[in-house]
Amino acid sequence: MIIYYNFVVKKLTLLLSLFSLSLNTPATSQSLMGNKVSKANSWDQLFIRNEGWFGGDGIFGIPLDGQEFIPATESTETLLTFSDTMIGSFSGDTLMRGDFTMIHNSIGILNGKLPTEEQIDFHWKKDGDKPESIFSPNTPNVGPTEYYWLGDGFVNIDHDSALYIFAYRIAHDSGGIFPFKQVGVSLIAIPNGSKPPYSNHTQLETPFFVQTDKNVAQTSYGSAIYVNTKSAGAPKPDGYIYVYAVRGVEKQMLVTRVKPKDFTEFKKWRYWNGQSWSDDINSAIAITKNVSNEMSVSPLPDGRILLTYQYMTAQPEVVIQIGVSPVGPFLPMKKIWYTAEINEDLDFFTYNAKAYPHLSSPGSVLISYNINSFDFWNDILSQPSLYRPRFIQLKLD
Repeated sequence: MIIYYNFVVKKLTLLLSLFSLSLNTPATSQSLMGNKVSKANSWDQLFIRNEGWFGGDGIFGIPLDGQEFIPATESTETLLTFSDTMIGSFSGDTLMRGDFTMIHNSIGILNGKLPTEEQIDFHWKKDGDKPESIFSPNTPNVGPTEYYWLGDGFVNIDHDSALYIFAYRIAHDSGGIFPFKQVGVSLIAIPNGSKPPYSNHTQLETPFFVQTDKNVAQTSYGSAIYVNTKSAGAPKPDGYIYVYAVRGVEKQMLVTRVKPKDFTEFKKWRYWNGQSWSDDINSAIAITKNVSNEMSVSPLPDGRILLTYQYMTAQPEVVIQIGVSPVGPFLPMKKIWYTAEINEDLDFFTYNAKAYPHLSSPGSVLISYNINSFDFWNDILSQPSLYRPRFIQLKLD
């Protein structure tokens, strides 16, 4: 999604952040933790393509067997969700403007545990030969210009085995200062056994978007999901699904939880207020801050929590924090990787890092981040492979 809010806000925010960086920042992407972090080149190469899908951001990875924290096998299928997506066909190292179109979301299906080109397929809807987003808003209160960017998801194998994906409702805002705005959060429900393009899916409007001050104090849930159940492979399961939100300009992280059987009963969700679980969404408190609008929450082998994100959504550092439970407290953040792609062009920025525990090699964590440009429509012509995830791996002690 040419990141999370709107293009103008992102450009202003990122330019300010660039000017705030030290002049001594590295010239190339590098580990900020010695030999504990390195590039995952084979995963990078998986998304360099020149036919059909050739770019997108977002990229949450959802194991379709529901085994979130159990290492993938050759039979594992992983659903990859993308937001704004490039579809086209080209040869050589450049694009012509007629070579491609952008849709607002798509998916990929990866078969097995390895980043092998023959094992991944991408899907979107079509109107004749015209590509269309695989999911479009159809809930009762949807406006005529709305579309979806996709949040985190999971397969609810402890209840109905449906695949659930959070979807952020985005609308054009031609009457305001900025051209886009988020107006809500929906929940996409895909029945067990469904195949792309998921024509039998349903959509639910949710209460998980709170707007108290335009474009500033909004709260949006679905930025990360932690399935703390035995069936998911969590080392210290308590039987709850934890769903995380980001609030306001400080990028505060909030959390709510619910039992798997009650996942679509939104009145049964409870919000962490610092001392107990409340039924009041407005009582939720920040359990940490400076996170990104997309992130991940996953367990370490000893049961502690690994929070992975991009500092302040789009600063050029991938960050981790260790927590003692799904609600914290969290130790101070550690910046583990500097994304020096931003040094290649004044307009480049990186954002929304997250981890993929079931696709990680033993003793390490696979992590992605996105790359984009403020001058997107010109830069994509000369660098067609720009707009895709990059991958690193963190070695665990």
